[in-house]
Amino acid sequence: MLEEKVKLIYNSAKSAMSAAIDSKSLYDLKVKFIGKSGELSLVMKEMGSLPKEDRPGFGKVVNKYKKELENLYNTCEESLKNKELSEKLAVDTLDLTLPGPHQPVGSVHPIPLVIDEIVDILARLGYSVRTGPLIEKDWYNFEALNIPADHPARDEQDTFYMKPGYVLRTQTSPVQIHTLENESLPLRVLSPGSVFRSDSDISHSPNFHQIEGLLVDKKVSMADLKGTINFFVKEFFDSSIKIRFRPSFFPFTEPSAEVDCSCPICKGKGCRMCKNTGWIEIGGCGLVNPKVLTSAKIDPDQWQGFAFGFGIERMAIIKYGVSDIRLFSDNNSFFLKQFV
Repeated sequence: MLEEKVKLIYNSAKSAMSAAIDSKSLYDLKVKFIGKSGELSLVMKEMGSLPKEDRPGFGKVVNKYKKELENLYNTCEESLKNKELSEKLAVDTLDLTLPGPHQPVGSVHPIPLVIDEIVDILARLGYSVRTGPLIEKDWYNFEALNIPADHPARDEQDTFYMKPGYVLRTQTSPVQIHTLENESLPLRVLSPGSVFRSDSDISHSPNFHQIEGLLVDKKVSMADLKGTINFFVKEFFDSSIKIRFRPSFFPFTEPSAEVDCSCPICKGKGCRMCKNTGWIEIGGCGLVNPKVLTSAKIDPDQWQGFAFGFGIERMAIIKYGVSDIRLFSDNNSFFLKQFV
């Protein structure tokens, strides 16, 4: 009686699977007949009503029909998928003459763009680039630059301290000390790169970029320094731009000066960028302090030098009229794509 029931289920399943019109209905039939709760599985639960000696033979019959239905399902599934694919290809034609999807084209980030321009300008005066580590010994970042442990300038630097004796460099000036220690004089070098200070707002970033210049030779004066910066500013901004030096203080230069240029946006008339003064501060400079030369084992009676430094983001803000320093690190494609 149970074997007849199994055969009827098998014939019904075989007929239904063979007549299935799509993959979904075929899968539903598989679940209905040979799934875990399918009709064949339910019949197997009735096997307990059979005499003990008839159960193995009945189990073999059920497994045989189940295996045949599984093979049939696989055959029908492959046939239906091929049919569905052919129907889809007939409808969804591919027009090879259509243009491909638009791929946005990147551009050079304004920070390396400005660095490259500054280097290109000063290379005409004989300067070449030097680099150094981002994690510096305290000696190179402070001590050798005439900034001892008790110097108030250390408080102004907002330094990220690493393990004892090491810091994230607060300026690219340590590169100058490395260069003075390892290269022969005279020399003219530039040191662009990342620097780090614990400061963050609309005009400051904890990670920003500087470029510093160093010239060491004999009979170097403030006139040489001013001529160099005047040449650079006119080449970088515009030949009509003027500069002025304001007395200042830096531990590593003496005398020292802040460098202002007439506003490239309003040409000195006064605007939002220059806070209606007509002038914008662009960096610092000065003659190399003899103590710095002595730290590098250079005789200050024989050699003199000057140094200058500019904030790259600041130069880019002035040149391109950027309103917020944080735009340089936001990776906003609408902002970045304008720099080509």
